Amino acid sequence: MAFRIRPDRPFTAEFRKVARTQLEKAIHFLENQPEGPHEAIHGARKKFKRVRALYRLIQPDAKEFRQRENARIRDMAKTLSAVRDATALVETVDYLASEATSPDEISALAFASKALIERRDQIASEELDLADKIAAAIGTCREAIDALDELELDDGSRKTSRRLAKAWRKQASRAAADLVACEEGADAEAFHDLRKVGQIYWMHLALLSDLWPSAMQAKRREAKALVDVLGHEHDLSVLTQVVNENPELFGDSDTLARLIGAIIARQQDLRQRAIEQARLVFADDADTEATRIALLWQEAASRR
Repeated sequence: MAFRIRPDRPFTAEFRKVARTQLEKAIHFLENQPEGPHEAIHGARKKFKRVRALYRLIQPDAKEFRQRENARIRDMAKTLSAVRDATALVETVDYLASEATSPDEISALAFASKALIERRDQIASEELDLADKIAAAIGTCREAIDALDELELDDGSRKTSRRLAKAWRKQASRAAADLVACEEGADAEAFHDLRKVGQIYWMHLALLSDLWPSAMQAKRREAKALVDVLGHEHDLSVLTQVVNENPELFGDSDTLARLIGAIIARQQDLRQRAIEQARLVFADDADTEATRIALLWQEAASRR
């Protein structure tokens, strides 16, 4: 099943179906592990993000359910993050190397890559309870699937359109505030917040794509470009933190300086690109977009 809610069908049933499908796909990854446990975890965590974005759409009318189930999935996902996060750092250095501008920089990044691979392998060797964590995560997914039967919402088109408009307005307002913070030169946390709201926006566009397919698809492309840029920016922020906490891993002072210089130069470029892209993605104000979503839902639902 596609990651979308069809407006010509009852909202609650569609919501349950989408959530159940994503959680079942996560279970499939974790149980079968076709490319090993760490890639399975990576695939499952993508599904968890989709489910958590989906739950935001019902926040206005099911606050308790959304908070409880969001916490269930968020906390479970955290237990599976250690090795995947360490692997992401290796991929980040490889990304930097692809943008390197001098032999000395390439050499420093190669040294960093080797050090981070050793760090990742060490973390993996110490994670002796990974199988237990995966089994627990599968159990949590099944609990989350069972909890979907508790959800009861008014499926009337007017009530549903208001619910979606409120959720959309909240996210759009948050995006506008995060963009302003980034424009004012805030720290890495502001760009991380903008990335999260961008990811949610991209997923919400997919979920409601049937309302206006051509426009939603164009918006999704713009949002995906923003998320990709901010994903690289966030990875560099995490890498910076690891370098600051473990400078001894990254060679002598010259090698360390070249690594830090590469991070700073690339991150500054990414932040500027992200701001420009975010201005495009979030050009409409929150009320305008929310009203549009409500009207589109009512029109589409009237054909039910």
